[in-house]
Amino acid sequence: MASRLITDALKQRIRRPSLFPKLTTAEELINSGFFKDGMRMGWNGMIARRYPYQVGKDIQKEINSNRTLFADKHLSEFPLDLVSGYYTLEKKGNVIEKLDVVIVEATAITEEGNIIPGASVGATPEIVQSAANLVVEVNTFLPNFEGLHDITLSKFAPYKFPNLIQRVDDRVGTPYIPCDSDKIVAIIESTRPDRTSDSEQQDDCSRAIASNILEFLEHEVTMGRLPKQLLPLQSGVGNIANAIIGGLADGPFSDVEVWTEVIQDTFLDFWEHHKLAFASATSVAFSPVGFKRFYEMWDELRDRLVLRSQSVSNSPEIIRRLGVIAMNTPVELDIYAHANSTHVCGSRMLNGIGGSNDFLRNAKLSIMHTPSSRPTKKDPTGISCIVPMCSHIDSTEHDLDVVVTECGLADCRGKAPVERARLIINNCVHPDYQPILRDYFDMAEKKCLAMGSAHQPQMLDKVFKMHLNVMGEENTMRIKNWD
Repeated sequence: MASRLITDALKQRIRRPSLFPKLTTAEELINSGFFKDGMRMGWNGMIARRYPYQVGKDIQKEINSNRTLFADKHLSEFPLDLVSGYYTLEKKGNVIEKLDVVIVEATAITEEGNIIPGASVGATPEIVQSAANLVVEVNTFLPNFEGLHDITLSKFAPYKFPNLIQRVDDRVGTPYIPCDSDKIVAIIESTRPDRTSDSEQQDDCSRAIASNILEFLEHEVTMGRLPKQLLPLQSGVGNIANAIIGGLADGPFSDVEVWTEVIQDTFLDFWEHHKLAFASATSVAFSPVGFKRFYEMWDELRDRLVLRSQSVSNSPEIIRRLGVIAMNTPVELDIYAHANSTHVCGSRMLNGIGGSNDFLRNAKLSIMHTPSSRPTKKDPTGISCIVPMCSHIDSTEHDLDVVVTECGLADCRGKAPVERARLIINNCVHPDYQPILRDYFDMAEKKCLAMGSAHQPQMLDKVFKMHLNVMGEENTMRIKNWD
């Protein structure tokens, strides 16, 4: 069976001939009886349970209907939790139980049977490490990504060792995922491109936010608090992140370095303008057009990019050592600079925390950027993205330095809570909501001063009135009063 599946492309990609007999098709593997009910599987499409992050309306719907049980987790912590057996606790008491079968994508298999990943590393090294059996999908549509990766495996405390990365371009691991080839039970060839979405388009709001951030960074350089090439940048995903990187591509900074999670389309402009010196990430997630450009720029970029395990790309230790400038978008912020990155109105899961807290908690500069408002069906400014108190808190005020909207920027460094509140309301809140939030803060401060508890004034009987109003028939946070 295997001999008829050995294409010339596969012969070039699978350099361990002893693995050829394991070549099969997805249909034949499914019909072989290998998969059994109750197996724990590691792959990119779990249905019954999902860890540690997700994107897409279908999976969101399943999670919010409790048909898919989702456990949100910091991306830096998930890989070690996995190899520690946290996700198979109920199987055999305290014994660390391996995943029954793992499905991973590769662009090549080395002579020793080790795996060359493709455009994404993530937690794949630890998933392979935790596998009892391994199914490898070798994608011959993609180029061989060999040499682009720096792979390390998670170690258990107290035997963990530091990743001695002092520069963005340092390498401390191997260019492959170490793999015991005896664990490989099947190899399947794939000839399909990565399925990705179109790049999120910038709009006037995202460009205004980016402009405010770039002006702030220029000021920090002028004041001597940042070097002229900045510090390594981390950028989240979405149209605001695209606008920031697009602005940097056209901006005054050169020899910029990036230490981030995901590389998007606008980074290609950054490289083409010769402003981006080197980038480290755990994956590249270009649009179909972006991947075409990436492959056309392959020879130029392969020495200016490295893809790492997410336990390294999101390592708090390294983020703090490098002095990263972190920039992420929340669901909402409150007037004291707490941030909600995950739950709409406190209950509906969006995507998960991802790596935002890995970066925001440990960055040299922690920046949260958001539109000041979002439209609803009945009101073009129906939702204020800045509220009295977040309906769910992922990042505390201890971790955030700067709040930015299209209206302006609030530098909260060194500010007491009441100072932060006045600054955020005056500089960042949408004009429609400034009077409403000023009234709330003034009432709360007066009430709490009378009680001797005005360090961070809140009125617990009123604090979620704006949320309740937008969930009701009026579908807006523009409440008439606080009574």
